[in-house]
Amino acid sequence: MKTKTLAAMALAGAVASGPALADLVIPDLSYRTGPYAAGGTPFSDGYQDYFNLLNARDGGIGGEPVRIVECETGYNTERGVECYESTKGEGALIYQPLSTGITYQLIPKATADEIPIHTMGYGRTSAANGEVFNWVFNYPANYWDAASVAVNYLLDENGGDLNGKSIALVYHNSAYGKEPIRTLEALSDMHGFELSQLAVDHPGQEQKSQWLQIRRERPDYVLMWGWGVMNQVAVQEAANIGFPMENFIGNWWAGAEHDVTPAGAAANGYKSLNMNRVVDYPVLAEITSLVHDAGNAAGDGSNMGSVLYVRGMYAAMLAAEAIAKAQEIHGVADVTPAMVRDGMEALEITDARMAELGMEGIGPEFSVSCADHGGAGQGLVQQWNASSSTWEPLTDFIAPDDAVISPLVAEDSAAFAAENSITPGCL
Repeated sequence: MKTKTLAAMALAGAVASGPALADLVIPDLSYRTGPYAAGGTPFSDGYQDYFNLLNARDGGIGGEPVRIVECETGYNTERGVECYESTKGEGALIYQPLSTGITYQLIPKATADEIPIHTMGYGRTSAANGEVFNWVFNYPANYWDAASVAVNYLLDENGGDLNGKSIALVYHNSAYGKEPIRTLEALSDMHGFELSQLAVDHPGQEQKSQWLQIRRERPDYVLMWGWGVMNQVAVQEAANIGFPMENFIGNWWAGAEHDVTPAGAAANGYKSLNMNRVVDYPVLAEITSLVHDAGNAAGDGSNMGSVLYVRGMYAAMLAAEAIAKAQEIHGVADVTPAMVRDGMEALEITDARMAELGMEGIGPEFSVSCADHGGAGQGLVQQWNASSSTWEPLTDFIAPDDAVISPLVAEDSAAFAAENSITPGCL
């Protein structure tokens, strides 16, 4: 009897101290290996560290601890789907696929399983229409927003007139890289600039022919939709042909430290978009003291405060705020994926709340609704200072041209609804 009692006590203690009671399950579809690891690793570090901070400081979210389930995708679509299938049964509340290709495959699966997806600044752009994509959210901005923000910046740089200018788009030859094309084509017709398109095949290490063409044609500006090693190679190739770095602008997945440092001083002046400001936020000090110093960091600490670390932290904050909103709406702490979807659709991020969370001004204010899963759509332009190894913001957050973007979202989402026999509406 004594032996049985001790065994039962030991089991109870193990259950109480182990992850089984961590009710809020957050999968992290990471990629710390492969040609895109330089971007995937800091994002994952920031994403996990913020949830670990909430566990250490607040006991989780609404008193419920968070359990991170990391699954390595290698930025491979097939492996990403496998990760989804292997983790969804653990009670997964929300997915960040971190790949447009994986997102496209998961949209029908997660919709059928009634698990929300957050594709922050990537994925299927027309998912901004929440009446068609009830379970998919892409706030605070999407690729078509990014394309419009870049053009609006160039308009401002050219006195509001791009007529007769030439812009080359260097893009990753994938669903991700192709996303901005239709928007840029529409903006080309509207503003009279000539658009050329140069595809770069995965993973992007070979770009000689594209940059030789740029050297021959000498476009006024180059926009880039790149990722991973493609960005590093592109910056170096631009330097090799003497293309003016101040006229070379990447999107917000082509504007991290590792994209420019391999080129050294030659990268000076390169510009990119960013959906989040990068400053020394108070929350980073909390993460250092309560997570890193406690030995619970997701990585080795070297990515702390970098562009993509901060973005991963920002993504985790948005997920945590949506979960808290779901708890508030439904009056329970142990929420379900369907409840989290409700929280995401009722989410409102204010300047006051960001300041309260120790990340004042990290992004623009925005709110989400049934009709609008896309957020404010704003981005800023930053420029690399090679001498100080810092990204310096050149602008405040710039709004996209909704008169162009909204009809494109409506058209594409309507086509998706028709193809998939979806009757648009709110849940």
